Amino acid sequence: MALNFNIAMKNLYLFFLLAFNLNFYCQDTVGTLTYTTDAYNGYTLFSSGTSTETYLINNCGEVINQWTSNYTPGNSLYLLENGNLLRTGKIDNPSITIGGIGGIIELFSWDNTLLWQYTYSTSEVAQHHDIFPLPNGNILMLALSVMTGTEAIQAGRDPLKLSEGRLFNEQIIELEPLGANQANIVWEWNLKDHLIQDIDNTKDNFGVVADNPQLLNINFLNNNSSLGPANWIHANSIQYNETLDQIILSSRLLSEIYIIDHSTTTSEAASHSGGNYNKGGDFLYRWGNPKAYNHGDSDDQQLFGQHFPHWIEDGFTDAGKIILFNNGNAREVELSTNTPINYSSIDVIDPSETSGVYAYDAINGYSPTSPSWTYTDPIDVKLFYSPILSGAQRLPNGNTLICNGILGKFFEIDSNGDTVWEYVNPDSSSGIIKQGEPPSSNVVFRATKLPLNYPAFSGKNLTPGAPIQTEVNFNCSILSNLTVNISKILLHPTPVKDILNIKSQQTVSNIRIYNILGKVVKEFKSTYSLNLSNLKQGLYVIQFQIDGAIINKKIIKT
Repeated sequence: MALNFNIAMKNLYLFFLLAFNLNFYCQDTVGTLTYTTDAYNGYTLFSSGTSTETYLINNCGEVINQWTSNYTPGNSLYLLENGNLLRTGKIDNPSITIGGIGGIIELFSWDNTLLWQYTYSTSEVAQHHDIFPLPNGNILMLALSVMTGTEAIQAGRDPLKLSEGRLFNEQIIELEPLGANQANIVWEWNLKDHLIQDIDNTKDNFGVVADNPQLLNINFLNNNSSLGPANWIHANSIQYNETLDQIILSSRLLSEIYIIDHSTTTSEAASHSGGNYNKGGDFLYRWGNPKAYNHGDSDDQQLFGQHFPHWIEDGFTDAGKIILFNNGNAREVELSTNTPINYSSIDVIDPSETSGVYAYDAINGYSPTSPSWTYTDPIDVKLFYSPILSGAQRLPNGNTLICNGILGKFFEIDSNGDTVWEYVNPDSSSGIIKQGEPPSSNVVFRATKLPLNYPAFSGKNLTPGAPIQTEVNFNCSILSNLTVNISKILLHPTPVKDILNIKSQQTVSNIRIYNILGKVVKEFKSTYSLNLSNLKQGLYVIQFQIDGAIINKKIIKT
């Protein structure tokens, strides 16, 4: 009975998140929902997790280009500077069935011609989650390989933590594409070469965990399971820094990120010396969960199932620092009920790096102790949450693009945390979502916004087509026809008890107040003073039109 009640409450909360975060209260439920002049004018690349289509859209949600594959994503994709699309695809692999499995890499021309594909999927290995196009034309590929139970125990795994009789080793492989469907493996790194354990001095990798932060404790499971499933790492991202010649790797289940040296040879990458930093393939840096290497406890944990850590580009706000989507699974506990509190954040961390070398303290571990910049929902942190998928990207104008993967929603915030652009993916497992219907099954692994002067667009036909969805209820015009500056729209007082005042230099019209279930509870026209005295206490959304743009803001009624 109690279990059913808990499930019902969880479902109710998920419905609340869906209804509120996806603008269920709006007339439009998919496509572009909010667009102001403070948004960065670029083209956004994404693929729905349940669709074979890849889209490039403008800020109005109009399709600039579209590619069609025979495979759903597996999971990442990139638009190369020459206009080609590099993507992963998911193929059936009954032997390796983790979430995020892929197996095939494809290269399409701008006009959707398949140029090259490469399959890495057998009973022993499989590409998954991410790839990365290197400047030299090669491709980094994130993959799994299978360690037998015998191999795992010899490496130091506790036999009691080997419930599936095998372990998955994370590997990074550099491919040199050849012909139409071949590749040379020119470099390789394997996590199994960089392990430590402290339970059995008769097995490999025995040592003191706290004295070896450059190695991964093969018996640390981060409370995910006491039985030790094969998928104990679940790496979900690799990204590359050309200046440092380093790779950053993300482990969702261990809630850590790792940086390794790419300048090594394959043999050096399997060792503990060599390369630019003379550490071979050992970790140059790790962060997020210091208890993983015996440098702290649960109170020191900073990451919770994170996705897409990567270096912010030179010339951007916080350049050289690392930005990531911190999914926030069970990151806090409600003391009165002992139940987990889930909420996501966008975090920027400064790893204290000098010429590719990272500061390390033998007592406190790797810095920093906390992020240098964080975004959470400004009204209630629990309103922004994606348990899986997702990412964030710092944009040239200082804004941040955020992909809430589980909701298929992208939104862009300015430096004040105000939402200046908002889009919901209309492509779902059951087809294109009709305007006005609540979105579902429209997950997105990652979204990336590219500048208008990105080299891939040179000489291409960029005439906008129709939006992905079939109906659009407000007239969206690209930037030059919009005059809304959301940072100059002020609501006061907030929270509000009786009268809410709107201060704006533009004409405000068609004001609606929505409750959290999407019902219109108040409507106003051509006024800047709203009487909300008869509303119940709680969270509401005010939606208003200003010079053709739709703006949504959250308010609290006391």
